[in-house]
Amino acid sequence: MSETVFTYAAPALKFGAGASAEVGHDLAAYGARRVLLVTDPGVAATGHPARIAEQVAAHGIDVTTYDAARVEPTDDSLRAAVAFARDAGPFDAILAVGGGSSIDTAKAVNLLTTNPGELMDYVNAPVGGGQAPTEPLLPLVAVPTTTGTGSESTTICVLDVLSLHVKTGISHPALRPTLAVVDPTLTVSQPALVTAAAGMDIVCHALESWTARWYADLPAKRPEQRVPYCGANPIADLWAERALTLLAGVFRDAVRDGSDLVARERMAMAATFAGLGFGNAGVHIPHANAYPVAGRVRDFRPDGYPDVMVPHGMAVALTAPAAFRFTYEADPERHVHAARLLDPDVAPGPDALPSVLTALMRDIGLPNGLAEVGYGDADVDDLVAGALQQQRLLATAPRSPTDEDLAAVFRDSMEHW
Repeated sequence: MSETVFTYAAPALKFGAGASAEVGHDLAAYGARRVLLVTDPGVAATGHPARIAEQVAAHGIDVTTYDAARVEPTDDSLRAAVAFARDAGPFDAILAVGGGSSIDTAKAVNLLTTNPGELMDYVNAPVGGGQAPTEPLLPLVAVPTTTGTGSESTTICVLDVLSLHVKTGISHPALRPTLAVVDPTLTVSQPALVTAAAGMDIVCHALESWTARWYADLPAKRPEQRVPYCGANPIADLWAERALTLLAGVFRDAVRDGSDLVARERMAMAATFAGLGFGNAGVHIPHANAYPVAGRVRDFRPDGYPDVMVPHGMAVALTAPAAFRFTYEADPERHVHAARLLDPDVAPGPDALPSVLTALMRDIGLPNGLAEVGYGDADVDDLVAGALQQQRLLATAPRSPTDEDLAAVFRDSMEHW
């Protein structure tokens, strides 16, 4: 039997310039008296977390700050954050200020300070135990400072498991933030390549949720079996289309001129809309591929980032053109429609979406394929093995890939232009 039900959920949302100044009011409304603020060193250096902490304290709320979240979290970095929170607590709310890495770190802290067990108990199977939380989590307020990850809207915490050289995640509806506070003025300090990489995450969130397998084409599930990623559906489609329309008009401008406040606001809105879409419909092959691309990096150090890494949005984008060429035959009309939202003049056909993405990646300064971040044909088998561990994502692909299909996508992604 096929599924007849789709689900939709989202956090409460506050959007607009100056919204971050109201977080103290919001936390007080949740009855918070002791709050843990989670951020990373780079965001802390901007002064935004300290300013927000001061404004929260003005409402009579005690704030403890953890400013050592790692950009692209690892199992070790999440354990360190959890240990800090356990020693410094108890708290009655969590506040995340930063990019997806800070927000994901806050999700892990929230989970593991309210529920028994350790990190790997909750990591998605087959990498971890896939355990579900049994106790309620604390209110989590997420204040993004980058435009891309959508973590402020989603049920996902992404991490690298260092010993396995694999990127994976924890996924459960309880992880979704209680409130997303999106203040576009916080994103002005993003370096150009951070804007580009995070922005490609928005693009792929929207494209993957739009092209995901239709919810009614998936097998029927009992209520307790339903997962947050339920397949493309009418509500997620609305968010994806609007996100792509916004991106088409401002993405290049936001990368070229970080002080363009109109572009920044529309990028923040696109990120929010895409997050509200893919957080329910799901993502598929480009994101599944991104996990091993990021998890097996050797020595690539991108501008504007503090360490050797392939940033998440960049890792997703690098195989997206080839992935959408592979999925085209599942629904040509949807693929061409999405391409024309980004470029109305593109010619129809299997290369419509790949050509639009390649042109965009080139214009915003992303690397020219996997080879430029250090991979070659000898790495393909390991990359395929890593992607195959992401069955939660591959399950929503509109066309199910074999090992050989994924290998072809990786090989076709070594160089784009």
